[in-house]
Amino acid sequence: MRHFGHIAPAAREGLFFQEPCEFGPDSSARVLSAALGATLYSPATRPRLADDVIKQAGRGVVSMVLCLEDSIDDSEVAGAEENLVRQFAELDARGAEVPLLFIRVREPGQITDLVHRLGAAVRMLSGFVLPKFTEERGVPFMETLAKAEKVCGRRLFAMPVLESPELLYLETRGETLQGIARTVDKYRERVLALRLGVTDFCSAYGLRRAPDMTAYDVQIVGAVIADVVNVLGRADGTGFTITGPVWEYFRLQERMFKPQLRRSPFLEGRAEELRTALIEHDLDGLLREIGLDRANGLLGKTCIHPSHVAPVHALSVVSHEEFSDAEDILRPERGGGGVMRSAYTNKMNEVKPHRAWAERTLLRAEVFGVARQDVGFVELLAAGLAE
Repeated sequence: MRHFGHIAPAAREGLFFQEPCEFGPDSSARVLSAALGATLYSPATRPRLADDVIKQAGRGVVSMVLCLEDSIDDSEVAGAEENLVRQFAELDARGAEVPLLFIRVREPGQITDLVHRLGAAVRMLSGFVLPKFTEERGVPFMETLAKAEKVCGRRLFAMPVLESPELLYLETRGETLQGIARTVDKYRERVLALRLGVTDFCSAYGLRRAPDMTAYDVQIVGAVIADVVNVLGRADGTGFTITGPVWEYFRLQERMFKPQLRRSPFLEGRAEELRTALIEHDLDGLLREIGLDRANGLLGKTCIHPSHVAPVHALSVVSHEEFSDAEDILRPERGGGGVMRSAYTNKMNEVKPHRAWAERTLLRAEVFGVARQDVGFVELLAAGLAE
């Protein structure tokens, strides 16, 4: 699979200076952690889940979480597990290309139980999402995952969700973060990414952000995100990929909006009109939050509606200007440091302070591609919405 792989090769060629790379479940953790993109969540109770998964793959989704936790009622868990086993068997039998698939469990015992019950269809599974992760809860999850790997004979990744009250409350945050850091470092080879459970953070104080606000506007939430990145997102080799929080609103009328975006493949003279349409369709808050995710060191995003996927992916593509700066900074002859004017002659590139940014940018360029000089977000969004 690849990002924007659902659009025609000729259209991709017109959009990208460097096209996104191909990757799959057996790719390196380095590539997969950056390539998760918009991770679409779906309740595991959906009766046509296999069809849903294949449909979303055809629309450009590259990672999905099938949820047995907060998205379903406690009374539905047993039925949801049975449904998952049936749906994975169907996906395996159909042999269709699917996104990276993860199961969000409630308790460690579900991991080994599901791996046993999936049988041969476990090859369709990339790993598990581990809720309310702390050192105390996380160690049993990670030990169970290691046992499950031995049972099925394949690599299974963990994506811990950081959402517990102990992480939110000021008096326990530091100790909790250090415990999480010890745990994920011990099992580093199995941890693909860390996910933020911002809805649970807000719940602890009876808060809910409005559609014109980002998670960063809720200061108590923004403070936790900053501390998580401070401890767990460092660029010195000790850090992990941390994904952006969920966006809860989805009033975008995709079917009405797509014709606007697709009238012209080149969108001649209509970019400002379409940007206005984006705001009118309630995407403004989401777009601002994605930008703030990037500015604060987060990559990818938890999504609960398919209409969020294309904007997340469009804003993940590296611009030609970013790519030019990153390549200049990382040229071998720049190894000793120094300062230079950017090729776009609009900024200073300082080799040593900007090196980690440049390395992360080139990794993002590898998986999401580099846009041509004259291609912007609107053109990429239009392509992402193509069917």
